[in-house]
Amino acid sequence: MCAQTFPMKYTLTLFTLFITFISGFTQNIKISDPVHFLALGDSYTIGQSVAAGDSWPSQFAFALSYKGFNVQEVKIIAQTGWRTDNLINAIIQQQPLTGYNLVSLLIGVNNQYQGRSIEMYTTEFEDLLKTAIKLAGDYPEHVFVLSIPDYAYTPYGKGNPSISAQIDQFNTVNRQITEKYHVKYIDITPVSRSGLSQPDLIASDGLHPSRKMYALWVQEILKYTEKQLGLDAESFANNAITCTLYQKQLLVKTGIKLAELLIYNTNGKLVMAQKLQSDTDFAVNLGNLHAAMYLLQFRSNKKVVYTTKIVLQ
Repeated sequence: MCAQTFPMKYTLTLFTLFITFISGFTQNIKISDPVHFLALGDSYTIGQSVAAGDSWPSQFAFALSYKGFNVQEVKIIAQTGWRTDNLINAIIQQQPLTGYNLVSLLIGVNNQYQGRSIEMYTTEFEDLLKTAIKLAGDYPEHVFVLSIPDYAYTPYGKGNPSISAQIDQFNTVNRQITEKYHVKYIDITPVSRSGLSQPDLIASDGLHPSRKMYALWVQEILKYTEKQLGLDAESFANNAITCTLYQKQLLVKTGIKLAELLIYNTNGKLVMAQKLQSDTDFAVNLGNLHAAMYLLQFRSNKKVVYTTKIVLQ
């Protein structure tokens, strides 16, 4: 078989395409333990018209806890009605902001709604993304951007196609800038466009997402998360620990040495930590916890070995 040769102009073209592909490549969101999460945005980030624990940052924090991460902090800088310039000013006012290893950015719907120019959005969004990267310790892989949802697909928006067209223009801008800085871009706009056909995806105000839609966003984000440094790759088999809840007593049966039990609420906040010195049956009193759902993490040698959910009545 003879080797095939290509003219120089074709070689240069292939090389250019290769460089273009590499420059546009964005890796997964890398998450290290313990998690200090900073969410930047507007009403979509605070979860306007849903309970605090139902916002997407809260549901995301709980999902991370369930996956075995130790979520120590969730801070939200966001407010209903904020444009990019409002968010920039708020971040400046809250400085210093340090110690975060996971940062999200979702902003722009109010730039569109209030008739601000796409040129101004381009400049200010890029400034915000650079700030987000800096706040994440200058690690782009610890930052992610969510696309702007399409509120045309709500009772408020009434399916207005001009809204959708403008949202697409703003999302084209924020996607291009996000990929330029090798940050992960999560496109949740298609999910938001089910709002009219699935009314339960919209909150009671007829405009903002419901808990159910935010949960779908979280599922999309989780597809692109990657553990970094720190979670045990060789976990014990689940049947090594069994838990039984009797009233507010947690009965634990184990054949391994456990060092610690951590309990988180649905917001991802640590509500109880108890040292354990047992490799046999024992009971844990949960009498101080309110009726709700909780996430339990058992640790051994500083590693998560078992995770489960319980519901206290």
